[in-house]
Amino acid sequence: MQDDDAANPAMLWVLEGEGLWARNTCAAGRSCQDCHGDARSSMKGVAARYPAFDAARGRPVNLEQRINACRSERQNAPALAYESRELLALTAYLGRQSRGVPIDIPIDERMKPFLDGGRETFNRRQGQLNLSCAQCHDDHWGKRLAGNAITQAHPNGYPLYRLEWQGLGSIQRRLRNCFAGIRAQAPEFGAAEFVDLELFLAWRARGIKIETPAVRP
Repeated sequence: MQDDDAANPAMLWVLEGEGLWARNTCAAGRSCQDCHGDARSSMKGVAARYPAFDAARGRPVNLEQRINACRSERQNAPALAYESRELLALTAYLGRQSRGVPIDIPIDERMKPFLDGGRETFNRRQGQLNLSCAQCHDDHWGKRLAGNAITQAHPNGYPLYRLEWQGLGSIQRRLRNCFAGIRAQAPEFGAAEFVDLELFLAWRARGIKIETPAVRP
């Protein structure tokens, strides 16, 4: 399903994102395309570099946050809600332009504390089950848990279509599912802890090619 765009259900969101990219519905009177041009060229490779450092905020932001920052600061438009169809569509459309591009997260002195924070979250035992991300995705990848394959938790396909969800979802939705699975209190969408964890997962997967929009069980 993933290899055939005609059979990949996530392409419905990509097509919607293409329409949103070109549509002018904001108070500033300009669309994404008016500033960035043809996404097929201007956005190629962008998703492979996120989360990225945002100087104004003094910390990394993920791709969804960058989209919303552009809307709020450049288009005078309201931010889109996390997991909304519109934000997922735009994120999937931008991610699609980087398909086949290896993940390449640049880490400098500004980024290192946030990378270390994400690594700490990945390795920290938490929840009522007292488990860490690393115990599943480092120590037991390739095995099975309740019939499901344990992966290495590489984030190169997001946002992706999960058959379990019957829809598209972001990596933070998946992370919240993991937190629920170990009976831990999950951070809110967009929380700094989640963005730092995204950063660490992307850094950990550097060199792996973007597959957005992927399809998973």
